[in-house]
Amino acid sequence: MGRGLKKGVFLFARIKNSLFIHSRFARATESWRISTLAVAFARLWILLRALPSPLFFFSKYLLFGVFLLMDLSCSWDSDDEYEKFIQRMNPPRVVIDNETSATATVVRVDSKNKYGILLEVIQVLTDLNLIIKKAYITSDGGWFMDVFNVTDRDGKKLSDEATTDGIVDYIRKSLESDSRFISSRRRLVDVAASTNHTSIELSGTDRPGLLSEVSAVLTDLKCNVVNAEVWTHNTRAAAVMHVTDEATGSAITDPERLSKIKELLCNVLKGSNKTREAKTAVSMGVTHTDRRLHQMMLADRDYERSGQDSPNDNSRPHVTVVKRYDKDYSLVTIRCKDRPKLLFDTVCTLTDMQYVVFHGNVDAESPEAYQEFYIKHIDGSPVNSEAERRRVVQCLEAAIERRVSEGLKLELCTSDRVGLLSEVTRIFRENSLTVTRAEVTTRGGKAVNTFYVRDAAGYPVDSKIITSIRQAIGQTILQVKDQTKSPLSPQEPPARFLFGGLFKSRSFYNFGFG
Repeated sequence: MGRGLKKGVFLFARIKNSLFIHSRFARATESWRISTLAVAFARLWILLRALPSPLFFFSKYLLFGVFLLMDLSCSWDSDDEYEKFIQRMNPPRVVIDNETSATATVVRVDSKNKYGILLEVIQVLTDLNLIIKKAYITSDGGWFMDVFNVTDRDGKKLSDEATTDGIVDYIRKSLESDSRFISSRRRLVDVAASTNHTSIELSGTDRPGLLSEVSAVLTDLKCNVVNAEVWTHNTRAAAVMHVTDEATGSAITDPERLSKIKELLCNVLKGSNKTREAKTAVSMGVTHTDRRLHQMMLADRDYERSGQDSPNDNSRPHVTVVKRYDKDYSLVTIRCKDRPKLLFDTVCTLTDMQYVVFHGNVDAESPEAYQEFYIKHIDGSPVNSEAERRRVVQCLEAAIERRVSEGLKLELCTSDRVGLLSEVTRIFRENSLTVTRAEVTTRGGKAVNTFYVRDAAGYPVDSKIITSIRQAIGQTILQVKDQTKSPLSPQEPPARFLFGGLFKSRSFYNFGFG
């Protein structure tokens, strides 16, 4: 009996000591995890001390037994609940500093570390239209500490107190949310409903007129496109489109109608291409639009290039991956022309490839951006094989290039109406222009759309064609902004889209109509 009492007291002392240590040094500890049951044990111990001695000793041994049995069968869920408890006890700390730097506002973020937290913070800053000029990243342990030098879109510091307070509140609430970064990889055609709109995701082989065909199908199905983001890269295309019912202006929830939308859009994506199988899926999840586009492009392997489709090396981003044997990390360095959302694109891809950034340094104060990351795979290993190294390089190059828009930039601003996107893209298609990227938004009944277009055969866009298009749509409605000079490489033939002229007819009998 005496020996058992000593063992029980020793076990309890270890538990109490563990709780004390973790409560004082949680921020500096990397590899600790304790069950929620231990917290309950400590609270019950205080209550038991008030009981009479015989009942106290009996209850104590009973409690030890229950604790040991339950701790042996402790599930992931209980640890997860404890992680949430610790998160609430140690909320994220966000500080805005306008004194340290003369040219930028410094944003400091301290929080308990978790997988994907770096991407969460960068995503919030990007969604707030902030430009990240510098960043210092460290998360090698149980705590995440980052410093960002940011400006507004005009390159100025954030001087308005209401704006800075809003940024602090937005970042803190985003990090305190219970949502986890789960990389869902839905394929090809996906429909997800929300209260205001239905989200449709498309992924397939790029070709001239594809956006026109998709928007025409949606118009015929009485769907209004209120927002859309379309990317093309390396003969692949991906889009996230938010649509509403033409009659009600709300989300489409009828299962039969959603099934028909998916079926017809899938037929459009297939076209005459039989080399890739078209798939459909339904999901009720809601994901960040830019991140979904990266995920869809990555899943569609747009980073793979044929020997005939290699762009000029001088225009490519310079990406290296080197293993640091002294640190057991892999060092990733990136040099390329700076642009908005560049850091989001690279960190998003690393996260979706299941790599963790432990340390990082970002400098984008000059026209050329420099990024370096010390990474490990989520399983704790660095990049080991040559094949893995090459894949990381290719995927990061593709992530940088996806948002680089080739072609002539056109901006459309007019009153929104059902079928507007279909009409505009049909005119582009009939004039042998292909859309390389598009941003479609609706603000207060106004359609504000941006298109990047180029000749379907790969030649420079004829100014006479642009004049004709503006006359058809409206001189004041469609404006020419600038031209991003991205000529085709010598290896890429001008007739990149062999069947560009075959899509001028607005006939959809091949896609299930008629």
